[in-house]
Amino acid sequence: MSAPLFEKVAFIGLGLIGSSLARVMMAEGLTQNIVASTRSEKTLQDAKALGLIQQGYSDPVQAVQGADLVVLALPVRATQKVLETIKPYLQEHTIITDVGSTKGNVVDAAKAVYGEALPAGFVPGHPIAGAEHTGVHAGKVDLFANHKVILTPLPTSADWAVEKLIQLWQAAKAEVICMDVAKHDEVLAHTSHLPHLMAFNLVEQLANREDNLDIFRYAAGGFRDFSRIAASDPQMWHDIFFANKKAILNAVDGFENQLATIRKLIEDEDSHALMGLLGHAQAARQHFNHMLAQKPFMENNKVTTQQFTILPGKKSFQGKFSVPGDKSVSHRSIMFGAIAEGTTHVTGFLEGEDALATLQAFRDMGVSIEGPKNGEVTIHGVGVNGLKAPASALYMGNSGTSMRLLSGMLSAQKFDSVMTGDASLSKRPMERIAKPLREMGAQIQTTGERGTPPVSITGNQALQGIHYDLPMASAQVKSGILLAGLWAAGETSVTEPEPTRDHTERMLRAFGYDVKTEGNRI
Repeated sequence: MSAPLFEKVAFIGLGLIGSSLARVMMAEGLTQNIVASTRSEKTLQDAKALGLIQQGYSDPVQAVQGADLVVLALPVRATQKVLETIKPYLQEHTIITDVGSTKGNVVDAAKAVYGEALPAGFVPGHPIAGAEHTGVHAGKVDLFANHKVILTPLPTSADWAVEKLIQLWQAAKAEVICMDVAKHDEVLAHTSHLPHLMAFNLVEQLANREDNLDIFRYAAGGFRDFSRIAASDPQMWHDIFFANKKAILNAVDGFENQLATIRKLIEDEDSHALMGLLGHAQAARQHFNHMLAQKPFMENNKVTTQQFTILPGKKSFQGKFSVPGDKSVSHRSIMFGAIAEGTTHVTGFLEGEDALATLQAFRDMGVSIEGPKNGEVTIHGVGVNGLKAPASALYMGNSGTSMRLLSGMLSAQKFDSVMTGDASLSKRPMERIAKPLREMGAQIQTTGERGTPPVSITGNQALQGIHYDLPMASAQVKSGILLAGLWAAGETSVTEPEPTRDHTERMLRAFGYDVKTEGNRI
């Protein structure tokens, strides 16, 4: 039997997070000795009765003596005072971590006590998990399972301390991420602190109305889901809002600006712009789910292969049958509609992996797209030079078609870009399209010896038209080169060893571009 990870663990504070972590430690055999210090004697008694701790103390000094792990599970405002109290009684090898929602103020509190020479075992942390109920009885051994825990190691943090904390949180079945302190506070201000502030504010706003009883009585699921977090501990969130003041105010400013935008669209009855905004938000929410899960856009494509056998009937019959739209045409309709002038309306759009990946990519580059709904998509083009830099990497899911064709278009843009994909796409080579694009003057970088995704493209390059002999037939590589040629100086041509699908050439002509075909040369 392996030795426990820690000889003695001391919790300062034992609420929901602390008691849940104590449960994990006991269940996983990470230590045989857990003690705690809280101001509430009843909490300590309850914790002992639940078997969570071996001993409880009102004085944190007694708790930390001899401990090789100290967990600060207390209100963030109390951090400096507690550190000042326990500092003389900590061992040199003691690991000190916390579970607070803000990190900058915790580091500042530590520096106020230790100066710049922080202990090697000091590693701030933040488990992103919670529940409506608080206190020692609310703790759950599976509270952190499948949740993220962010550690924010400092330059003074020792590798051995970080590694032990990673092992601790992995034992709780959490996904451990290391992040810079400032980045943590910025990210959490937008994804956690702002939503809580909005929920508190909305409930307060509605509660102050004279007809609040009717409002709450008839509130539907959306209101209940959004306002649930307003039931959180007011004192804790009071402290968080002040502790992360700068980042939260920046997030509030961004929200107010966006709210003013949507208010103006409603006031002006700008149906087109409002639909584009709502559609983009809906697609972004779905897109993030796929991207974070590293899954393709469609787990099971809506279009499946089916075999039908038709036998002669005794009676005549009549009916209609609609075949699915073409994948290649659907895919390219988004691309050409996006860089066209005016509005493009598409019917028979196939909601398959390739087309959905491309659709989302152009939404991320500022194109307003309505749908798809019942096979219909409306694309409000931004013109050949109207694409905007995406806020983050473009996620292609499992669509190699999207990545290869977009490589050609992105190579000609003014902005830098990165394309990523799921685990399957990340194994597929992309050098067949990268090579000719480099000959045109593009700066495009694939990954590793096999030239797989992610694909990074440096913008603002002056492309030159080339003639390229395809070493093997590929409609995707051909299309990527032709698309880059839309922005290149001079003529761009491709010779293919045998005919491939010509959807790109046909649709370019339909959108007004001059494309000539002579034998196997385009």
